[in-house]
Amino acid sequence: MLPPIPQADLDHILNETRTLWDEMRNKRIFITGGTGFFGCWLLESFSHINRRLNLDARAMVLTRDPTAFAMKCPHLAADPALAFLAGDVRDFSFPEGEFQYIIHAATEASAKQAAERPLDMLTTIIDGTARVLNFAQTHATGKLLLTSSGAIYGKQPASLTHVPEDYLGGPDPLDPASIYGEGKRISEQMCALCATQSQIEIKIARCFAFVGPHLPLDAHFAIGNFIGDVLAGRPIRINGDGTPRRSYLYAADLAIWLWTMLFQAPSLVPINVGSADDLSIAELAHTVVESLKASNEIHVAKKPTPGLAPARYVPSVDHAKAILGLDQTVSLQEAIRRTAEWHVGESAT
Repeated sequence: MLPPIPQADLDHILNETRTLWDEMRNKRIFITGGTGFFGCWLLESFSHINRRLNLDARAMVLTRDPTAFAMKCPHLAADPALAFLAGDVRDFSFPEGEFQYIIHAATEASAKQAAERPLDMLTTIIDGTARVLNFAQTHATGKLLLTSSGAIYGKQPASLTHVPEDYLGGPDPLDPASIYGEGKRISEQMCALCATQSQIEIKIARCFAFVGPHLPLDAHFAIGNFIGDVLAGRPIRINGDGTPRRSYLYAADLAIWLWTMLFQAPSLVPINVGSADDLSIAELAHTVVESLKASNEIHVAKKPTPGLAPARYVPSVDHAKAILGLDQTVSLQEAIRRTAEWHVGESAT
């Protein structure tokens, strides 16, 4: 059983998006991927805002196992405004009625699935998107948000410190490690084709890296692993040379950006979602230790190669600021502290 997202975060999301919600009054939204990291933040913020603003809105959430989610998040399962549909995103049965909004957030970036079941990941992304678009076209959907990924850009050139939306690079189609990015590229293309055949406004969120409650501390996310190491009192071990550069947006800001995009982003105008404040993996490890007032040792396995430019995965967020007035509101240090505090509470439940 997981604790709720902190009340202060939910109030912050409400305060930053309050003026957007009236159009959802008495409407319904369909959410895929509603039980993952993104989904938990979307569901919990929807539930909170729906209740506080008396919207009388309803959300239906597609999940493979509603019972397991009810055990994980009983406070959400108990909300009468949330209904859970058991099914696979590739072939789920269509519920009856109109759904004016859809957020398609299924298929998170799972390194384990990409390595062990790559074709399963690819079909989940592509067939799932096809199924969701078919559903949208037959259920009176007006606005659909696709959570795409910064992985669609492929390897970021060393000369490009922040990758913009008009960068036309792409993943290597012959590299099995490109499976996630290629799947998301195809999903965006499918959305573009759907938009030419319907009146649906399709919003494209190209998501980068995040931190916050519900982020696993034992997966392939460096920041989660570092926080887990500090909480467990273990040394932080960096297997590489510590030079790759990343940036992290707090999940409350992520929710603010995604809800704002659903309601206000122009159709088929991709917008990067993330932080422009980058740092190296080695710097990240030190930042985690310092933010949590810890004293863990940090071990870097390899030495940097002289003259070799660091690998980067950092977005330009100029479009988000210019088009929607979005900005990062929670610092990385504060995001780390809030994430650790939530996980401490999780271990106590």
